[in-house]
Amino acid sequence: MKTIDFSYFIERYNAGEMNDAEKQWFRKELEGNEKLRDEVSLRLRTDKVLSNHPSLLLRSKLREIERQRAEAVTAKNPGKHSAIKYAAVISVFILLGSFLLYNGRNMSGNEILEKFSTHFEGISPSRSLESIANDDFKTGLDYYNIRDYSTAATYFSKVLKNNPADMESTMLYGVSKFEQKDYPVAKQSFTTIVDNNSNLYIEDAQWYLALCFIQTDEQESAIEQLKMIINSESIYRKDARKVLKRIR
Repeated sequence: MKTIDFSYFIERYNAGEMNDAEKQWFRKELEGNEKLRDEVSLRLRTDKVLSNHPSLLLRSKLREIERQRAEAVTAKNPGKHSAIKYAAVISVFILLGSFLLYNGRNMSGNEILEKFSTHFEGISPSRSLESIANDDFKTGLDYYNIRDYSTAATYFSKVLKNNPADMESTMLYGVSKFEQKDYPVAKQSFTTIVDNNSNLYIEDAQWYLALCFIQTDEQESAIEQLKMIINSESIYRKDARKVLKRIR
């Protein structure tokens, strides 16, 4: 049986160029092929790195240098060993330059989310049995745990309608909205938790609030929030310090 070369299809899939029939076929292939899934993920991450304009510019310049050097080498006809050695040096410079440019530059909001965002875990040990027994909360938590954030938010909002002071439901509702990229609504929930100042979710809410500010391009508010986290005993202070360096 002939082995399928998926390279062409991976590029089309990641670029969003497949029609519906192709997508359906390719996704079925992904379901039963772990190596293919890993390759798709690797190429997608690589494309994001290489989409950095300064990195591409450096690569272009170095390749032009190598082309000119190769022409000069051909004209002078030096030994094969020298050409191979020089090509290796150029390759090292390309990789090093790409690494430095990618890691030393400011990161976009989406890149920060990809690198630093974590999944907030419910449920807290302090939650009362009466609250746990709440059908809307239980249903919302079930949907939250399978990452159906839209449905989860609907059920947490029902809990909050009857009990606005429920800080855990407020946090889970905020994170659900955050995951849906509804940052203005998410900010309201996290601000409510921080202003309450008497619950277990303040550190988490402060961190998510900083991420919201980054996503809504409120840089001054993001910097202020990150500095506050850094100067506290928050579990997020190390990540906050790293993010602060990336957005300045």
